[in-house]
Amino acid sequence: MKSLFTVALASALSFGAFTANASEDLRELSAVNTNYKKVNITLKEGVGNAKISILTTDGKYLSSRKVNVRNENLLVPYDLENLPAGEYQVKIVTNDEAVTYTVETKNQPIPAADLPLMAYGKSLDEHTVRLAVIGLLEPGVDVKIYASKTGNLIHEEQIDQPEGFVKNFSFDGISADEVHMKVTDAKGRVKTLFF
Repeated sequence: MKSLFTVALASALSFGAFTANASEDLRELSAVNTNYKKVNITLKEGVGNAKISILTTDGKYLSSRKVNVRNENLLVPYDLENLPAGEYQVKIVTNDEAVTYTVETKNQPIPAADLPLMAYGKSLDEHTVRLAVIGLLEPGVDVKIYASKTGNLIHEEQIDQPEGFVKNFSFDGISADEVHMKVTDAKGRVKTLFF
């Protein structure tokens, strides 16, 4: 009886070692990379027939695809742009092995040039306004001040401060609520401010 138990235990351990080596082999023959919401799965030659699945972290299948990897490496791209950023699982299954990768997708940041110009205006008193401009990508801001009723240009100035600035403008005989500003940065972003 003792020898039967020993044989069963040895068999279980060797089967467990075989299973561990099998998934380690598939892990060596595969790679998963992410770039924001793009997931690329690389399968090296020798994998053979495989099923690739994308799953949520709770195991819900989002997509499955069967592939056959023969004499050259295979790149299988997935675009998860329509899904929320977060963790997903990539499961690769062959006839002999299975391996699961956990990946994290992220939203791609908005390029700075696509962001709006951050220019803010405030009346300080009856004849003075303050202009604050922040987050400039390069120096060079054109400030034009117009009379609101007539649309006539009252003042124009080019300010070449890097990153941002704050400047007060005072008007003789014109109240702050009778003017508006058009601010244009070096990238061509425009903002109009009323007081």
